[in-house]
Amino acid sequence: MKTKITIILLIILFCKTGWSQTKVESNKIVKVLSFNILHGATTKGDFDLDVIANVIKKTKPDFVAMQEVDYKTNRAHKYDLVTELGWRTKLIPLFAKAMSYDGGEYGEGILSKYSFLQTRNVALPFTPGNEPRAALEIITIIPSKDTIAFVATHLDHLNDESDRIAQVKKINEVFTSSKYPTILAGDLNAIPGSSPINILEEVWSPSYNKENLKHTFPSDNPTEKLDYVMFFPHNRWKVIETEVIIDTIASDHCAYLVTLELLHE
Repeated sequence: MKTKITIILLIILFCKTGWSQTKVESNKIVKVLSFNILHGATTKGDFDLDVIANVIKKTKPDFVAMQEVDYKTNRAHKYDLVTELGWRTKLIPLFAKAMSYDGGEYGEGILSKYSFLQTRNVALPFTPGNEPRAALEIITIIPSKDTIAFVATHLDHLNDESDRIAQVKKINEVFTSSKYPTILAGDLNAIPGSSPINILEEVWSPSYNKENLKHTFPSDNPTEKLDYVMFFPHNRWKVIETEVIIDTIASDHCAYLVTLELLHE
């Protein structure tokens, strides 16, 4: 009889322990979406923020890195796009200016499920006459009570790689000195194996499978990978799943969704 009671108690203890461990690890799961939103336009040439918001809502992300974000420009009908999309998706919005444009501003955006401890906008190097670029960082706390950093960026788009190379070197210099586990996401305007991506991957770990690339551009027939999620340091993150979200109307880029697990030190 004592043996049976002992076995039952052990089973109960095991079940409780297993459930608790699963719960703890689920609190360390982070879903990241990188999405070039085509300054609020759609591939139909109209202006429909609900189409963009629906792509975001369907993926249920913790963090969204948005590129080609307008702030009160004429072409975006004087909308603050990040705030508008934050309202539609019930996520916290943050905009970072890269340059003045069309009666307003143009740059990066972040949507977050969690509030900010700290933010900063880092200007990236560029050749005079080319488009200025920026990297936007938030420091936040996820449900496991771990503090992490999330960086959103958009690199130069020209065929000449000079600005992109200078920009990734600046990103490596600034953000890999963080004391927090860090995620980098954005439209990097470079394909795997190119010099800018290779420079980033000297310190950042990629989330994509190099043997089975999932292309992200153009959205109607993806033939290139331009959109990325990377992380640092290597031993603090594990890739759980990646998915390319194909919506031919919302943008000319596919949204790129990556599910990561924050690992113990």
